[in-house]
Amino acid sequence: MSTQSVSIRAHAKINLDLRVLGPRADGFHELRTVFQAISLYDTIACVPREGPFVIECSMAGVPLDRTNLIWRAADALWRATRRTGELRDIVVRLEKRIPLQAGLGGGSTDAAATLMGLARVWRVPVRPAQLTDVAASLGADVPFFLAGGTALGLGRGDEIYPLADLPTHWIVLLIPGFGVSTSDAYGWWDAEREMGRGPSAREAQHVPGPWPSRAAEMINDLEAPIARHHPEIDQMKAALRRAGALAAAMSGSGSTVFGLFQKRRDALVAVKRLAGSGWRALLTESLGRGEYARRARALPVRRPGSPKIA
Repeated sequence: MSTQSVSIRAHAKINLDLRVLGPRADGFHELRTVFQAISLYDTIACVPREGPFVIECSMAGVPLDRTNLIWRAADALWRATRRTGELRDIVVRLEKRIPLQAGLGGGSTDAAATLMGLARVWRVPVRPAQLTDVAASLGADVPFFLAGGTALGLGRGDEIYPLADLPTHWIVLLIPGFGVSTSDAYGWWDAEREMGRGPSAREAQHVPGPWPSRAAEMINDLEAPIARHHPEIDQMKAALRRAGALAAAMSGSGSTVFGLFQKRRDALVAVKRLAGSGWRALLTESLGRGEYARRARALPVRRPGSPKIA
């Protein structure tokens, strides 16, 4: 058994644009989205230890069984590398910072980090294409987190095409007191479609970038159906615009709403202004592919109770 331990930062994402093109025969939805990696992250530590496979996490509400994408990722890689018997002899420690059911890809990025970490711990020669295939089998946006940066997602969101990086922006995340499950979000979108209610008109917002201006307009087709169930979504967008955001939108299937700022000081002012709003406000920044790879590199594994890694 390997004695090497590996720790990896699992970064969150926002969606600079998300269009739902319609339902697919496989039960999913055809999407066109622009993913953007951000500096907010969880930490995944893969630690060899004899015995059954275990996930450890101190945050309440995080499942520690086979329903967790971390477990599914570890099991999928175990089988893809032709290991026999039950998944074993590894502990995955999750230090959770990314909110749950927030549209920030927390579960998916944890799964991708687990794949990368275990490939190193097990010292198995996994080709990038093979790792991408395993990632795609776990969830629609898991493949994006293998490379990060700015990328176009097609199909279920699992067909990833790198784009030129978004110029560095500071991003204020507003997180309400409720979450939205992906199944609810798409269920509400389906219900509105069946009622003959087309996508609600949403104002296109220019996102500075070295791509065609319509590539990322910060329009999210899931926003209107979710806002009809949770009016706070539109209230958070308006609050971010009043606080100086260049543009604001909901990320993924919610419930997080984010605003873009070109200057850190303006973003900090907005965080202070929104601090008493009843919503949790976090400051983060966009990450290009190179910076994403640098920050997501393997880190020293610290023992529980030791000082946090900066």
